[in-house]
Amino acid sequence: MNTLPPDFAVSVGMSEADITAAQRLRYDVFVAELGADGEMVDHDRRLERDRFDPHATHFLLRDKRRPADDQVVGVYRVMSAAAAEKAGQYYCADEYDLSLLENSGQKLLELGRSCLHADYRGGPAMMYLWAALDRYIHAHHIALLFGVASFPGTDLDRLAAPLSLLHHKHLAPPDLRVTARGAGAVDMDMLPPSQIDTVAAMRATPALIKAYLRLGGKVGQGAFTDHAFNTTDICLILPTNAINALQRSIYTRGQPDG
Repeated sequence: MNTLPPDFAVSVGMSEADITAAQRLRYDVFVAELGADGEMVDHDRRLERDRFDPHATHFLLRDKRRPADDQVVGVYRVMSAAAAEKAGQYYCADEYDLSLLENSGQKLLELGRSCLHADYRGGPAMMYLWAALDRYIHAHHIALLFGVASFPGTDLDRLAAPLSLLHHKHLAPPDLRVTARGAGAVDMDMLPPSQIDTVAAMRATPALIKAYLRLGGKVGQGAFTDHAFNTTDICLILPTNAINALQRSIYTRGQPDG
C-alpha cells in the first residue's frame, strides 16, 4: 500500500484522452456512487458525458504517484460566455432563468461537474483545483461565477431543513437572484426559521456548497429536482470581488504556479 503523500498537479485538459479521463472519474462519482444517469452516459465504457463537454474547459487534478493511467483524482468544468454560445446555452439554463446574469454586463463563468475521487475528499485536493480556477478567473477578468451545486437525492422531505436554511440565510440579492424554472422547480421556503435546526441543516449540506458559502456565495430562488441525475440542485452565484484576500490566501497557499 502506498502511504506517501499525494504529488498533485493541475492542468487543463487538452486531448481526447484528458477529457475521457475526466468523464471516467465523473462516472465513478456521479453514476456509480450517486446513481446519476443521462442520455449520453456510456455505461459500457464507464463515461459520464454530455453535450457541453466539447465546448467547456476541463481542469484535471492528477496525483502523479498513482499509475499513469489512473492519475486523475479531481475534475472541474467551466463554461465561458463564448463556450456557452457555441453550445447553445449554459448548462444550468435548463434549470434556471439566467437572464439577470446574462444582462448584468458582467463577465460570467459557469462552474460545474466538480468531483473528487473518494480517497481524496476532506484533504487539500480541492484547494489545488480552486487555485487553478483562481488563476483562470484573474487571467480572463471574470467578474461573476455561477453554477448548480447538488444535494444527492430528490427526497424533498429529507432536504427541507438545509434548503430552507439556504433560502432564509443565503438568498442572492434581487439583481442576481436567478429563478428555478420548469417541471423540476421547487420552492426552498419549506420551513420557517424557528423550525430549522441550523447545526443539523448545515451538517446535511454538501461540503462544496458550504465552501462556496464561506467564500461569499449566494443562492438563487428555488431549487431544481433533477430526477435523471438523482440530485436536487441549487444555483450558486459568487461575485469574484466577494472573495477577500484572506479567503484567497487560504485556498492558494502553497499551491503550484503552473
